[in-house]
Amino acid sequence: MKTAEIKRRYLAHFAANDHAVVPSAPLPAINDPNLLFVNAGMVQFVPYFLGQQTPPFRRAASVQKCIRTPDIDEVGKTSRHATFFQMNGNFSFGDYFKEGAIPLAWELVTKPVAEGGFGLDPERIWATVYLDDDEAIDIWRRTGMPAERIVRRGKKDNFWSMGIPGPCGPCSELYYDRGPEYGREGGPEVDEDRYLEFWNLVFMQFERGAGTDKENYPILGELPAKNIDTGMGLERMASLLQGVDNLYEIDEVRPILDRAAELTGKRYGARSGHAAAESDPDDVRLRVIADHVRTSLLLIGDGVTPSNEGRGYVLRRIMRRAIRAVRLLGWQERALPELLPVARDCMAPSYPELADDFERIAQYAYAEEEAFLSTLRAGTTILDTAIAETKSTGGTSLSGAKAFQLHDTYGFPIDLTLEIAAEQGLRVDDEGFRRLMADQRARAKADAQARKTGHVDLTAYRGVLDAGGPVTFTGYTEVSRESTVRALLSSGGEAVAAAGEGETVELVLDTTPFYAEGGGQQPDTGLITVGGGQVEILDVQQPIPGLIVHRARVVRGEVRSGETGFAEIDISRRRAISRSHTATHLVHQTIRNFLGESATQAGSLNAPGRLRFDFNTASGVAPSVLADVEQQVNEVLLSDLEVHAFITSQEEARRLGAMALFGEKYGEEVRVVEVGDYARELCGGTHVSRSGQLGLVKILNESSIGSGVRRVEALVGIDAFQFLAKEHLLVSRLAELYRVPSEQVAERVEQTVTQLRDAEKELEKLRAQLVLGGAAALAAQARDLRGVAFVGTEAPEGAAGNDVRTLAQEIRGKIDPARPAVVAVTARANGKASLVVAVNAAAKGRGVSAADLVKAALSGRGGGNADLAQGGGLPAAEAPNLLVTIEKALAEA
Repeated sequence: MKTAEIKRRYLAHFAANDHAVVPSAPLPAINDPNLLFVNAGMVQFVPYFLGQQTPPFRRAASVQKCIRTPDIDEVGKTSRHATFFQMNGNFSFGDYFKEGAIPLAWELVTKPVAEGGFGLDPERIWATVYLDDDEAIDIWRRTGMPAERIVRRGKKDNFWSMGIPGPCGPCSELYYDRGPEYGREGGPEVDEDRYLEFWNLVFMQFERGAGTDKENYPILGELPAKNIDTGMGLERMASLLQGVDNLYEIDEVRPILDRAAELTGKRYGARSGHAAAESDPDDVRLRVIADHVRTSLLLIGDGVTPSNEGRGYVLRRIMRRAIRAVRLLGWQERALPELLPVARDCMAPSYPELADDFERIAQYAYAEEEAFLSTLRAGTTILDTAIAETKSTGGTSLSGAKAFQLHDTYGFPIDLTLEIAAEQGLRVDDEGFRRLMADQRARAKADAQARKTGHVDLTAYRGVLDAGGPVTFTGYTEVSRESTVRALLSSGGEAVAAAGEGETVELVLDTTPFYAEGGGQQPDTGLITVGGGQVEILDVQQPIPGLIVHRARVVRGEVRSGETGFAEIDISRRRAISRSHTATHLVHQTIRNFLGESATQAGSLNAPGRLRFDFNTASGVAPSVLADVEQQVNEVLLSDLEVHAFITSQEEARRLGAMALFGEKYGEEVRVVEVGDYARELCGGTHVSRSGQLGLVKILNESSIGSGVRRVEALVGIDAFQFLAKEHLLVSRLAELYRVPSEQVAERVEQTVTQLRDAEKELEKLRAQLVLGGAAALAAQARDLRGVAFVGTEAPEGAAGNDVRTLAQEIRGKIDPARPAVVAVTARANGKASLVVAVNAAAKGRGVSAADLVKAALSGRGGGNADLAQGGGLPAAEAPNLLVTIEKALAEA
């Protein structure tokens, strides 16, 4: 049975049992500060389980795309670990509980294939339950599971929580016995390779408190509404129904693996057994390639691009592991153009958008492979140098710091460092490397923990929302209105009855015209007059869906909760922001017109009179293209197109061709904003009513803000006019100074800059001649210090660092090579003193080292080698003392 068919049957089974079928959320966990990626089927339903939102359905089913990377090193080595997987889930929000969830699972997995089920042999299914969950055991027995195949397990295996205070509860897992060829008999506790887990039923019935770890926390009591969260691993079920050993051999993965084997000349499975522990290393690498290429396809498909931080870093690491594995197997050419199309063909039956968007996906993937191959070349050169230096000093081990630098700075894989070092007869301080990596992870974890808000921090907001329901936003059609103050919150998040003049509070109205920051649009500001008091609105946010919170300062009188007031936004600011937001839509569409549909939005800022638009593209935008984009946008303004917004279904919006943002999760109903027939986009922001109201859009610049992400900044309306007016005055003044027409100013400025650069080069030559001119005379004046010819001098003030080094070497070269010689040259620049010491071979033979002399003079600072060393940083007045210190060191040697 194909994986896509398993998915279809799962959803059909639960749809027939009154479950709402919910689409998969995008892989980036946009709305969860605790996650980089969605890592479980229940993530998009967390607000319902926590009571932050009222679910639009009592029961639901989904097939969720998931990413998990903590066990990335185990990928390919077991039958259970994969970076990307799909979790089939069915959920109940206070509806059915154990007595409903267990029979629904049993029915689907044991029902014959001809009747729409999976047809698993019920005699080979085992269940695990939590230690004291007699209720679940009783239901399993009544469903048809014999007692000898029901296993009680502890909190580590069969009790679930989110890892923070909140819902928790026992769980029950289903396992399938794959037979004696896969391992030992005795059930899941004995061998989890033979007995493969494929379904987990979580019974959310308790609330937990804070604890010390995953197993030690108090149970505070039962939840008011009991929920069900179950998950069936789609890939695991596919491996069972397709009769293969592991998830790497199912129909969505095996073709990628086979293509990798074909490229590298390997024969998959030739030297491996059925059990994962019996896998040949080459087969493990082939599995890593297949898993990581598929994962990369899905991540880029959901809008993630390779970078050095966050989600992009995870993607980069996954891609580079795959590329590295291919090369270790013997394929030295570009691999992704051979493998990614195969992954597309495997996954398109379930996710047709991957085929539609493949041009964009491939553009990023292939560029990343090319960049990594360059990294490998550069890293190999650096590693070769480090190996040579280690050998030259008689060392046998490459330092952990060097291995870490290669990994952290250059992206050079540690396994490659180990392999190349071993080929050269060196070992690597692996322990030191791991320690540095652990330190880095600890810092990152501490930073992430410091930035987390977590769901528990929203308690006060949830209380306000539960008490009064969602706040109604009326700002699309009005800029002022009467409203009632529903709640006042102090800066500490506590409800207060009143706030006096000078205090800053958070204020919630029952209805508001104030736009809360979102979708790149800055929030409204303005005033709210309540009774005899007045507050200035400084910021507006939506901390949880449905609740609009105004951060305000009381500027007059007193404001009390429950009072009715008059809210009015700053109209000038709103209009300026709305112009910028409409301009962003036009810039987005126009860039796509010129660069293709792969140029998708990656972020934006809509502020009064200005905009910032980030978009995905593999290379920079030519100035001529940017000029064309600007011209086309302004032609749209001249057309004075109507701007129209309307609510429709997601399906209808897609049919109309409305653009959506990567990684955003939209509800069933969406708001579409159209600018005539020119641009159509899903958007919750505010806009002008006609494009002509923008007046003018002036693009200021275009730049890179990360790998594959570019940024355009522009001015809109009166701000654009003022900018052009200033530029006109500037150009007019330059034309007057140069006595040329305005159109020739750029050429004359360029000529002036060229002349200045030529003059600077000539000055540098003169300075160098001045510095080096006295080298011979200085060498002739060398003094003898215990058999060493010593020259100590100060370079002319302002001499460049290169000139100072050259002077020291020049003086050294003019002293008889047979005579031991030390040359010390100081310099003063920018209020600091620097020192360069040069030592000839004869002096080195007597044990004199330039590096030692510099460090002695600079109290341990400075760097270099025995021939030439330098340092600095002391106050300029210390320059003569440096020479005295060097002379003294030589005299006492």
